[in-house]
Amino acid sequence: MVNKVTVIGSGNWGSVVARIVGVNCAEKASQFERQVNMWVFEENIKVDDTEYKLTEYINTHHENVKYLPGFKLPDNVGFEVTEKELVIISDVVRDTLGITCGALMGANLANEIALGQFAEATIATTVEWQGRAFQQLFNRPSFRCAYVSDVTAVEVCGALKNVVAVGAGFVDALGMGNNTKCAIIRLGLMEMMAFAEEFYGCTNRNVFFESCGIADLITTCYGGRHTRLGKLFVETGKSFEELEKEHLNGQKLQGHQTAEKVYKMLFAKGETAVKKYPLFVAIYKVSTKEIAAQDLFQCLADHPEHM
Repeated sequence: MVNKVTVIGSGNWGSVVARIVGVNCAEKASQFERQVNMWVFEENIKVDDTEYKLTEYINTHHENVKYLPGFKLPDNVGFEVTEKELVIISDVVRDTLGITCGALMGANLANEIALGQFAEATIATTVEWQGRAFQQLFNRPSFRCAYVSDVTAVEVCGALKNVVAVGAGFVDALGMGNNTKCAIIRLGLMEMMAFAEEFYGCTNRNVFFESCGIADLITTCYGGRHTRLGKLFVETGKSFEELEKEHLNGQKLQGHQTAEKVYKMLFAKGETAVKKYPLFVAIYKVSTKEIAAQDLFQCLADHPEHM
């Protein structure tokens, strides 16, 4: 069976994905159709004083000059969170479209992958043959994917690591070194695993030691936009919304919003639940300016992991 591939989204990661799958689809004609369509959020951009529609520029120049400038796309490419809880996006797609949906996550800073630097990722789907097909679609010599079946755990990792990364940014703003940041990462991982099990029934902790878990957490805390803007949040006193507009060129932040949803879920469950996740709670309270960034250290000192 020959599969058709479409990329929905044209941010920096969507563009990197298009580069990877575009090459594989061209090379593996027995498995995938050569043409890869890319759905783009239409925007007007200006290049060298000339105004273009983003889709027009991508289709004529084969470059997403706004979100992934300097990297050519293959010529065969053309172009949720609720009020109360964290939503698993694959569930939303499955329930809305009536199809099986998996996830791909990992230690994947888009620009590094675009440069061809080696990286790993985790593919999750409950249907094994789909997982193997996705490995064929995404695997390149410098980009290797492992397959797991626990889609929920992989997605929960992707959401919660952004909360921890915001906390890592707070630590950077306070001038702390690698010892402190590593403490944030370790304690954050422990709370991620506990939260995933308590609220989503994710009991297989091995998933958290795949690229989607500890590796993604580390790279986000050291090189991701959530850490960078968490640092600026403390240093400048500006809101995350202001910083997003000033520094992200159309990209979005999820960490502070996820922290709010996590806190509401814990609060709804009661005081005992709140006390079990002091790092998540402290990051939320710093992000809402309920407490000062310096108060994060009291959370680290009194964490249940140290009792």
